Amino acid sequence: MSSPVSASLPVSARPGRPTEAELLDFARRTAADAPLVASLPLDPEGRTWIRLEGPGGCEAWLIGWPPGTGTGWHDHGGSHGAFATAAGRLTEQSLAAQLPTEGWTLLELADGVDRERQLEDGKGRAFGPHHVHQVFNASADAHAVSVHAYYPPLPMMRRYSRTGQVLRLEQVEWAEEWR
Repeated sequence: MSSPVSASLPVSARPGRPTEAELLDFARRTAADAPLVASLPLDPEGRTWIRLEGPGGCEAWLIGWPPGTGTGWHDHGGSHGAFATAAGRLTEQSLAAQLPTEGWTLLELADGVDRERQLEDGKGRAFGPHHVHQVFNASADAHAVSVHAYYPPLPMMRRYSRTGQVLRLEQVEWAEEWR
């Protein structure tokens, strides 16, 4: 008896499940939806968000970023994802290395793994299941708005602190905490 075709394919390539490219396309199209973006209430003190219906059962969010706010270093619990800026400018700092997702609490990073991107209106990026980054609005006076999509829906997020080349696991947040 043969096994289903999807059993041998990576999660992002299985039928009916969105690929990273499809998540990015959704994020960009949604970021271009001016009425939706305008419907997000913005708070000068903290991030705001609206949960969205994403393609193929993905988890999606429209997020408002007041000046000077950010995520801190984190991963996405093994989910693939994408995000696009709808308004303003966001900075993403990421690690160009595939980090193990389990079994460590302190990791010394090699030289040359740091990457930084500026993402303005309509610009975005997709990433795989081992992606570790932080995203922030470096503006002193303007909100930013972005769209994020993840598949499978985020089971958890690991939060890290970073001192120089040392990355330390600080906290694990489970989906039940933010849904």
